[in-house]
Amino acid sequence: MYLASTMHIKKAQYIISSPSYEKCPLPDKPEYAFIGRSNVGKSSLINMLTNNDKLAKTSNSPGKTQMINHFEIASVSKAGDFNETKWYLVDLPGYGFAKISQSSRRRWEQMIENYLRKRENLVNVFVLIDARHSPQKLDLDFIKNLELWQIRYTLIFTKADKEKQAAVSKNVKSFLERLKQTQQFLPQHFVSSSVKKIGRDKILNLIEEKNQDFLNSEE
Repeated sequence: MYLASTMHIKKAQYIISSPSYEKCPLPDKPEYAFIGRSNVGKSSLINMLTNNDKLAKTSNSPGKTQMINHFEIASVSKAGDFNETKWYLVDLPGYGFAKISQSSRRRWEQMIENYLRKRENLVNVFVLIDARHSPQKLDLDFIKNLELWQIRYTLIFTKADKEKQAAVSKNVKSFLERLKQTQQFLPQHFVSSSVKKIGRDKILNLIEEKNQDFLNSEE
């Protein structure tokens, strides 16, 4: 059964780019981080979710995002509760960085790890996987780290419109089968297309649900 989004985004604005988790804004709102391999379509997905084509800078050259980028989102629930909720959407640098030195790569990796493990208001990490490809070691290794660090995450298979549906389904199934080899429980996953806005409602519904849990736990 198709469920329309219960969330309406009123405003989305860029706040700050931080070189480390210590420099991030105060952890006073629920926060959702988006990460994936370079060129996985992260900026396009963020723009699609927020209905703002200019929010995150899209680029054809991978590795453009080099800091922890915070966007503040103001949303209301369409389910009758019109109290505005503010939350952070975070655009993280991609992993598998193209054309950078070993020292820069290590610095980025350390920055991302510190943010993921120490950011206290981080509710969920959305890990973006390119649906056009069979399972990639980089993605599997990154997820292994999240499991090790006990960080809550959700998978989003991107670019579903750029491949035949049968191929997308095969790649998604194959990826989940690989995870099953090392994990008892599989994470929640969505299939998305920024062009066709596939997956938008489901992802926003999950954020809406987690926002409510976060706010209830604060009371």
